[in-house]
Amino acid sequence: MTEKEKMLAGMIYDANNDAELEKERSRAKVLCHEFNKVSPTEPDRQREILKKLLGKTHGDSFTIQPSFWCDYGYNIEIGANFFANHNTVILDGAKVKFGNNVFIAPNCSFYTAGHPLDVERRNKGLEYAYPITVGNNVWIGGNVTVCPGVTIGNNSVIGAGAVVTHDIPDNSLAFGVPAKVVRKIENAPVER
Repeated sequence: MTEKEKMLAGMIYDANNDAELEKERSRAKVLCHEFNKVSPTEPDRQREILKKLLGKTHGDSFTIQPSFWCDYGYNIEIGANFFANHNTVILDGAKVKFGNNVFIAPNCSFYTAGHPLDVERRNKGLEYAYPITVGNNVWIGGNVTVCPGVTIGNNSVIGAGAVVTHDIPDNSLAFGVPAKVVRKIENAPVER
């Protein structure tokens, strides 16, 4: 089994000493660098680069503001009407899937990658990657970190500064470190 196959299967794999994975990360970094240098007056060029980088996009109704960084790109799927503000980082050793109408504030991070707790394996560069899923109609506040293996349910809001270590159910407002559901969200008029 190759290191990439192990990575995609959620097994412990060697990310640092595998030529195939190094080459794929290098390709993604070059495309991220190219994207981050494009003038904001050229949104079509930005979108063109992102379509080369990302695994799947649903239509052209998406925006990612520079700077944006990811590990591989091909493990990222974004739904329609997707918006990610400045300084989004997605470590996509495993699949990261965003639904439709997802809004991400600045400085948010989505980490599928983790490392063994024991020092010997960690020092060898071994890691694992577990998928992240973000449902439809989700708003993620500034400076949120989403950890490996987490699912955020439809119609949920994650408050600024949260560290999401466990699944968040549909229709939930969650915040804190670690993030906890503080209440259910019901269809209500916009608060002013």
